[in-house]
Amino acid sequence: MRVLVANPISDEGVKMMRDVGHQVDVKTELTPEELVNTVPGYEAIIVRSATKVTDKVIEAGKDFKLIVRGGVGVDNIDMKAAKKAGIPVVNTPEANSISVAELAIGHMLALSRHIPLGTSTLKAGKWEKKALRGEEVFRKTVGLIGLGRIGREVAKRARGLEMEVIAYDPYVKKGARTEVELVPLDQLLSRSDYISLHLPLTDETKHMLGKRQFAMMRDGVYIINCARGGIVDEQALYDALKSGKVRGAALDVFEVEPPTGNRLLELDNVIGTPHIGAATVEAQARVGVAVAEKLIEFATGGMKAG
Repeated sequence: MRVLVANPISDEGVKMMRDVGHQVDVKTELTPEELVNTVPGYEAIIVRSATKVTDKVIEAGKDFKLIVRGGVGVDNIDMKAAKKAGIPVVNTPEANSISVAELAIGHMLALSRHIPLGTSTLKAGKWEKKALRGEEVFRKTVGLIGLGRIGREVAKRARGLEMEVIAYDPYVKKGARTEVELVPLDQLLSRSDYISLHLPLTDETKHMLGKRQFAMMRDGVYIINCARGGIVDEQALYDALKSGKVRGAALDVFEVEPPTGNRLLELDNVIGTPHIGAATVEAQARVGVAVAEKLIEFATGGMKAG
């Protein structure tokens, strides 16, 4: 197959595909217009989160037989257009689960102990020891919205910190064996000291946390979002942070990225990172190998994607 790699993946993944005879061209940093002009003639395209596979890209990719998304979500791919064109879309949700889970736990601890604010004030020549009194996560309740691969990895690590872990996930079958207590969403919102999001952005989950949901939460709750920005209504979150209902928020993702001019970043009780959940050496290596395996499996007829 003639394959276009539109976002960086590991050299190992590229080599795996070339070693079995695929023609692989790595062309990253293409503008949307350049991508549309580039895709004709390619039978497969590999993207991460940065490249948008729009209906125009799919229309131009008349030879596409497969779209591979390295990572978890597929919200940067026009799934309706792909389905209409009969092009299967596959992703690699298992590849970066540990990295994202570790970042979520790191954000939780950084938020609880004011680590970013402590660093910035210290570098500014201030000694804010009394002002930066934090909280332990020990024996606190963390509510996980979404108990897929990443959610389960977060649960493992939270239990290691001796936290109580509860979760809401309507797609986990009732009676399924889990080491986490499954609860309705309303109960999770009212019981949790920390709420961490681990689910895709869909029509169903867009603004899943809004004004009504924040009102149901405990006073002083912490919000951690390393999933997708659009799951949280950012205006409602801003209001909840200003009122004190939400004590702090840690965000790796935003509704618009980069979040230029986002008022959330003006608040001292908000910490953030630039969508780096999967940005580790180990995750990048695993994603590269995983996308190569998916493509090779498809090309040899071993996978019936759809």
